[in-house]
Amino acid sequence: MLGILLSALLLLSCASAPLTGRTQFLLISEEEAIQVSEPAYFEMLKEPAEAGKIDNDPRLKARVEAITGRIIAQAITLRPESADWKWSIHVIDDPETVNAWAMAGGRMALYSGLVEKIRPSDDELAQVLGHEIAHALAKHTAEKMSVALASDLAVTAVAASQKNSGLALAGASLAAALAVKLPNSRTAESEADRIGIELAARAGYDPRAAVTLWEKMNEVSGGNTPMELLSTHPAPQTRIENLRELAPQMLPYYEKKGDRPVYRFKPEAERLGG
Repeated sequence: MLGILLSALLLLSCASAPLTGRTQFLLISEEEAIQVSEPAYFEMLKEPAEAGKIDNDPRLKARVEAITGRIIAQAITLRPESADWKWSIHVIDDPETVNAWAMAGGRMALYSGLVEKIRPSDDELAQVLGHEIAHALAKHTAEKMSVALASDLAVTAVAASQKNSGLALAGASLAAALAVKLPNSRTAESEADRIGIELAARAGYDPRAAVTLWEKMNEVSGGNTPMELLSTHPAPQTRIENLRELAPQMLPYYEKKGDRPVYRFKPEAERLGG
């Protein structure tokens, strides 16, 4: 019975990833993922906002928005439908957390610890933000949400029997929040590295900074990371080598003459509380 269920799920849930063409397991559509990610986003930021730990540093906020705006403009060029997303980014005041994330639909967050501990240049920070935007463009949030939902056989069985994902959305809001905390697969991480370095280069940021960024990341971590075969993420040295190979391919985008467009954040999308 389980085998039949899983076969049905695979047949009903296969889709091609944008920009890469890879087959993805999607129990819910990108549109549904965006729908449930918005309230999940504000719920996740509720606690730090109430503690006064959101966007405390105007200079850092302005810096992050300036870099992100240039990269989003390039993301829209690659996926024009993303122009309709409610792109937003908030800086969470957490000096111990070296992280950033993006949800379906362009809702993003960056932790202050990444800037304080890594001390990235603008080119290096653009690699972080480009990487997270790439996750959103490549439907990785919807993919992780689908994996989270698939762990609940009761929900997936009903969704599969009805040949749609409507009832699976009952737990999708929780899955949207969970997807931020779950690690991406090695495949998704490699895709985001590839797409992100291109986005940053198109936006006018030096692709060679992807290498120095991850060298800094590795140094800050003290090299205390799991072996590659035991991790869903590429090993730091493998990632550095892959990015070192990609960087020369991206230099023509970076060196291209002309102005770089900038996405202007919409106040209603940026305001905490929805």
